[in-house]
Amino acid sequence: MPVRVQHEDFDAGAEIARLRAGDPRIGAVAAFVGVARDRNDGAAVSTLTLEHYPGMTEKAIEAIVAQAKVRWAVLDIVVIHRVGELRPLDQIVLVVVTSSHRGDAFAACEFVMDYLKTEAPFWKKESTPAGERWVDARESDEAARRRWERPA
Repeated sequence: MPVRVQHEDFDAGAEIARLRAGDPRIGAVAAFVGVARDRNDGAAVSTLTLEHYPGMTEKAIEAIVAQAKVRWAVLDIVVIHRVGELRPLDQIVLVVVTSSHRGDAFAACEFVMDYLKTEAPFWKKESTPAGERWVDARESDEAARRRWERPA
């Protein structure tokens, strides 16, 4: 399954191996693993809680993957995004793209991550020494997404 939203951790190596298995067309694999940090906006973070809207979130990610497949010559894309309570060093997200060539794999992987950060319906709450706080969208994430927009 190319898109999974789950509480459980994932094994990036196993996911890459499964995606590559037996496909001699693959000449490139690009992967990104997002990891929970212990600091954000100048404050210590003890936990990060990710919430989502089941069904809607998966469809939004599937639409992002479909866009990437139209834009670049990729063979396959897998996205795994965790939800629930995470601690620093926990893996949050995995994006793996296979292609015949590295340029398409790199670009599609980066595109998927940039759109995930801005278009997928996730809500993030951090636990800090001052209490819990919701994480607002960042302008830098919006700017990263906008660079992929095609002129009208």
